[in-house]
Amino acid sequence: MFGMSMMEIILILAIALIVIGPKKLPELAKTLGRLFGEFRRTAYDFKESINLDSEFDDVKKNFNDLSHKKPEQKKNRDKSTQDTNTDTDIKL
Repeated sequence: MFGMSMMEIILILAIALIVIGPKKLPELAKTLGRLFGEFRRTAYDFKESINLDSEFDDVKKNFNDLSHKKPEQKKNRDKSTQDTNTDTDIKL
């Protein structure tokens, strides 16, 4: 864990118990736990916003690609759309 052995972690906890005291140590641990949880939530929200931004960039790129097609490609696409529309007309 963080490149520290179990013995080093126990030593740090023992020093914290001596320096902070047994009355304040649970309160400090609770506060640190809350701060760590808030940090994790913030990091997760930031990661999600980055993912959304990249998805919006992909959509924007696709939209720009469609809007910058050559006019003859647009005509062919419009013509093929008209052909399919006439094929599906129902005659009464």
